[in-house]
Order: sequence, then C-alpha cells, then structure tokens
Amino acid sequence: MPGSMDRSAASKDKWVRFRLYAPSELDEALSNYLTEMGAQGVFEEYLEPGVSDLPEPDTQDERVLNAYFPSDADDAKRAATLQAYIDCLAELFPDKEKPTFNTEVIVDPQWGEVWKRYFKPLRISKNIIVKPSWERYSATGRETVVEIDPGMAFGTGQHPSTSMCLEAMEEILLKDRSFPKWRVLDVGTGTGILGISAAKLGASTVLCVDIDPQAVEIAHKNVAVNHVGDRVVIVNSDVARIKGSFELIVANLTAETLIKIKSHLVKMMEKGGYLVISGIIEKNRQDVEKAFTRDDLIQHRVIADKEWVCYVYRKPPKA
Repeated sequence: MPGSMDRSAASKDKWVRFRLYAPSELDEALSNYLTEMGAQGVFEEYLEPGVSDLPEPDTQDERVLNAYFPSDADDAKRAATLQAYIDCLAELFPDKEKPTFNTEVIVDPQWGEVWKRYFKPLRISKNIIVKPSWERYSATGRETVVEIDPGMAFGTGQHPSTSMCLEAMEEILLKDRSFPKWRVLDVGTGTGILGISAAKLGASTVLCVDIDPQAVEIAHKNVAVNHVGDRVVIVNSDVARIKGSFELIVANLTAETLIKIKSHLVKMMEKGGYLVISGIIEKNRQDVEKAFTRDDLIQHRVIADKEWVCYVYRKPPKA
C-alpha cells in the first residue's frame, strides 16, 4: 500500500503523494493531467465523513485523487504546476467547487514497482494502442502498438492534448497520399510517444526535439523498445536551432510557447505539409487562432476534448 514503511529495508524510495479533493466532473481532467505530469500512479477513492484531513465533501459525488511521484528537487515545481492547472479549471468551471490538494512525502521500498500494475494498455485512437513495456498486448488488424515507459517525462497518451495529436497524425499519415515520404518533426517530445507513433504509422524519418535532458533520455529508451531507431532521431535542443523542412510538424506545448515559436514552425513546413498544435486550453484558443490565422496557412481541422483544443493547419500546396 502507498504510504506503508519498512524500516528494515536496506533501500527505501522516497515518494511524494498529492491528495486532491475535487468534484466528480473534474476528476478525469485532473487524473489525466497528473499522469502527464509524470505521476507513477493515480488512484481514486471515496471518503467517509471524518476520516480525512481534507474538507468533508458536501455530496457523494466528490472524491479524492491520490497521485504518486518520485520525490526529488522538483516537488515544489510540480505543486506549482498543478496549482496553475487547478486555477485554470476554476476559471473554466466557475460553478464547480475549486479543487484543493495537499502533499506528503512517504517512504516505501516497494512502491516503485507496485504502481506499474495500474498502467494498462489503452486505446488512444482508432488504430493506436499505447501500452507499458511490461504488459502484453496482441495487435489485431491495422492496430499500431506503441510501448511507453513514462519515467518522469510528459506523454503517455492519456491526456487529451496528447491523444488529440495522435488522432490528427493518424488521419494524416494513413489517409493523405500527398507525399511519397513523410519527414516529421516532433517538438517537445517528452516520452517520444508522438515521434514513435509517427514512425510506426509510416513516416520515413522523424526528428524529436526537447529541451529537457531527462525527457530525451527517456525518449531514447522508448525508441529502442519500439525498434524505430532507424527512423527516429532525438536531440536535446531548442526548436529555434532546428533547420530544414518537414511534411508534418507536431507540437504539443502550451499556447504561450506555440505563439512564441509560430513563425519558425511555419517556416519549416513543406508546401502542402501539416502543422498539428496542441496543449491549448479553451480560454486561450482565440489567442492561438489569431496568431496562426495567416495567408500561408489553412485551418484544416479542429479537435476538442473537454477544455482542451488541438488545431491542424496546412500550408497550401505548390501551384
């Protein structure tokens, strides 16, 4: 059980537990976000009155989410990131009680392995299945299986911002025959899930870029597990330093970052190529649309899932 301690164990892992009290309507969004933050397990529980140090729920529809992260120097940063997301949710859903949370550092030499039983194969789109390497899954028909061990990097496919990117990529790479070969750029690759999926969906070359060295290390491992190292290259770099042209660019970031790098992204788009941008909260969609509405881009598709939005833009083909 999370929170149990074995003082006699020779090696003890430190974990930080986030306990969130939230209305039922928001628990899925919070669970997804915690998973994409790198939580090594997110579990839901209903509380009986008087057994929690959190405020007692007013109705049976309110519950507690428990999320576990390896404890390190980023504990405070994770708490601040989660609070910012909760603040956004509160603005989007003013009629719902605002979620609250507390944190606790625990010691458990077994929890580092126990959490794995909760990460199961998951269908992300019509053809893409994401699974951890320790789980078995037999693909059928046109299913594409992507193995991901998240570590502390962003991207297991469970968050809407990631799953919408996969849905958009699947449509483009499996149905569009505009190019004999697809060169793909994955900006902010995290675990490498989007770049790996692009390779498995038929891209000839994929360049994955991330400024986080830890994410790059994790992505390298996932590329090896998926046997796509012959087509996928991962670099620890700012995308501003990347040159070249691509038939498909995928950037799952934040609205602010996307707007900041938009000119460079558009510059690298091949004529007739696509740009998929995600990580955009509903309240920021007007700013994104204003920034990306330009003569050399066509809005090809908009995908929405709860408070998240994904845009697919296309550069006009050659005359």
